[in-house]
Amino acid sequence: MTRMTPSEAMVETLVANGVTDSFGIMGSAFMDAMDIFTPAGIRLIPTVHEQGAGHMADGYSRVSGRHGVCIAQNGPGITNFVTAIAAAYWAHSPVVCITPETGTNSQGLGGFQEAEQLPFFETITKYQVSVVNNTRMAELTARCFDRAMLENGPTQLNIPRDQFYGDIECEIPTPIRIERSAGGALSLQEAAELLASAEFPVMVSGGGVVQGDAYEEAIAISDMLGMPVVNSYLHNDSFPASHPMWCGPLGYQGSKAGMNTIAKADVVLALGTRLGPFGTLPQHGIDYWPKNAKIIQVDCDPKMLGLVKKVDVAICGDAKAAAQAIMKLLADLKPKCLENKAERATAIAAEKAAWELELDEWIHEKDEYSLEMINEQNAEEENWLHPRQVLRELEKAMPEDVMVSTDIGNINSVSNSYLRFERPRSFFAAMSFGNCGYALPTMIGAKVAAPERPGISYAGDGAWGMSMMEIMTCVREDIPMTSIVFHNRQWGAEKKNQVDFYNRRFVAGELENQSFAGIARSMGALGVTVDKLEDIGPALKEAIHQQMVERKTTVIEIMCTRELGDPFRRDALAKPIRHLEKYKDFV
Repeated sequence: MTRMTPSEAMVETLVANGVTDSFGIMGSAFMDAMDIFTPAGIRLIPTVHEQGAGHMADGYSRVSGRHGVCIAQNGPGITNFVTAIAAAYWAHSPVVCITPETGTNSQGLGGFQEAEQLPFFETITKYQVSVVNNTRMAELTARCFDRAMLENGPTQLNIPRDQFYGDIECEIPTPIRIERSAGGALSLQEAAELLASAEFPVMVSGGGVVQGDAYEEAIAISDMLGMPVVNSYLHNDSFPASHPMWCGPLGYQGSKAGMNTIAKADVVLALGTRLGPFGTLPQHGIDYWPKNAKIIQVDCDPKMLGLVKKVDVAICGDAKAAAQAIMKLLADLKPKCLENKAERATAIAAEKAAWELELDEWIHEKDEYSLEMINEQNAEEENWLHPRQVLRELEKAMPEDVMVSTDIGNINSVSNSYLRFERPRSFFAAMSFGNCGYALPTMIGAKVAAPERPGISYAGDGAWGMSMMEIMTCVREDIPMTSIVFHNRQWGAEKKNQVDFYNRRFVAGELENQSFAGIARSMGALGVTVDKLEDIGPALKEAIHQQMVERKTTVIEIMCTRELGDPFRRDALAKPIRHLEKYKDFV
């Protein structure tokens, strides 16, 4: 037991958990602890907005595999974390959200910046605790860090501001990290036997493959069986795109090659994925989820097993350990699929080639509204670019070790068809929470964790407007990155719903904005506007050079047409019905 202050106990516990970077906005509520961050070796990166800080902690965690940490002033500073922590929850990121609170001597009096801070995060964290006795500061801080790793998600450490002060005796706990098992022996044996009996097995490689460091095992089991692999939704970095068995992502705006391939499966190995509903829905007119295939699901969270899709073998285990165990069992069996390995490889290659050709030729959207928008372009817009062409050119110019974050929205969703990666921890999206303003700050956090890798964020003009001020954080804190803004002057995803369901009655969907490249320059970054197809690749390559060599942040504003991809939420809308007389024409 060592004598120290509660602030020292908290900070020393952060140090014991390897924390070197944190994100937030300074405040009086935690200033006594913040005062010793620097001598402890912890950098507090000041952001423009607390939501940005939470996303940065998420991005930092997703790249590094370590904790992301965010902290801010009590009350309004803490409520600004909510959206980012919800996104981290659905990304299964071990973010520790430290929430200083109104002091215990005035709680309940409605004082300055007072709020009940635990209820805000109750459903979007894996664990919450409030330090109401400062002698337990180190213990409870350590528990938040341990539980974030144990349960793969954010935790909340709530600290009334008066609890940072005093004299206590305590011991700094050693971090607890558990060894995860492969799962039950019987279920693993059943899985191996099912795979051995399969004629056309297919793997769904999920986020657990990335988080569980099972990337090499996913490749090995694919090679062992000649098994094609599809990525689960928004986990395009869970299997190398250059591998002959890679078929692309499922779900919204995914790969037709992947969908047509999994439709043929008689056994599906869902490795490290919860098989979320948005990642298995029909797309491109293909209802691809195999109706009669046997499903093996591997997930470390037992609550996810069989939740969305009916499964035949449920394995509660670590993706890496489970894959290793299944391969060991397969070595003693004679997989039937090896008999037609060459035939399947030929079929898979043909599906991929057909999809790549379709993407090459899919120059613009072909629905009636998009064609009208193309035809109605004025002289100023005549060279503006089709989003799919833009995405293809960006894909071609990407460096191999790139990291990409994507925001929510129409063009960003279409990018799911084009983004390919060669290593894990490379692709970051807002996952099921789907909030705008995600991509830019998340990539800033990723760059802090991996400054040696080029980082690119994608956002539409609407979403980028929610977080563009964090470009000032990049410039001020020397965190160079490349931010791409698709400027099509509209809320595209929702506007598509107004086209399909509301007879083109456009309400609040138009965004006539100033030059985002000009705004970037005003914030101290480089700003480039691109309106010619042949300039896209060179602009991206120059921006990467500026990022990695000159340590400068670049915003590339790409002028796009108003074309619209498939509706984002066809499943949630229906043709309107109106009963009141004054609304009778609004159908």
